Amino acid sequence: MKKTMQMISVLTMVGIISGAALAFIYIYANPLIAQNQKNEIKEAVFNIFPEAKSYEPVAKGGQQIFSVKDPEGKLLGYAFQAEGNGYQGAIKLMAGIKPDAETLVGIEILESQETPGLGQEIAGNDFKKQFIGLEASPEITYVKNKKPEKPNEIQAITGATISSRAVVSILNAKIEKLKKILP
Repeated sequence: MKKTMQMISVLTMVGIISGAALAFIYIYANPLIAQNQKNEIKEAVFNIFPEAKSYEPVAKGGQQIFSVKDPEGKLLGYAFQAEGNGYQGAIKLMAGIKPDAETLVGIEILESQETPGLGQEIAGNDFKKQFIGLEASPEITYVKNKKPEKPNEIQAITGATISSRAVVSILNAKIEKLKKILP
């Protein structure tokens, strides 16, 4: 009985110390994580809109978007985050669209758990360049094993069609929502 009480006491103390250590690490790391996420968003917005001087968050219709402006204060477009499921996990991206909500400015992949060497190619420049100036109306589509022929098409990555299709689906879903709330 004495040994059982001793084990319970030791396990209780280990649990309390472990819980306190985890709580301390969470309290310490949470502001750092939030700051890194802000920096990641800032970098993505300025990569998509290189001529931009500033951006500010705007809440419209329950959606968080960023109004992006040039040095003279002229609206260049809107940046927005979108996410959805890919082949192996969530894909989180930042995209930019012109004020008319008809033409993409570009995309940046913020998070992806796609297969290294295949699906991870969605974060590569060759794939992302296809979205610069891409028409978002009608819906963005993808083609396999041939060059895009329409202004709203991209070429899917060979061997990673599911990842390519996921990016297209994520963008189409978010753009549809944005078209309803943007002027």
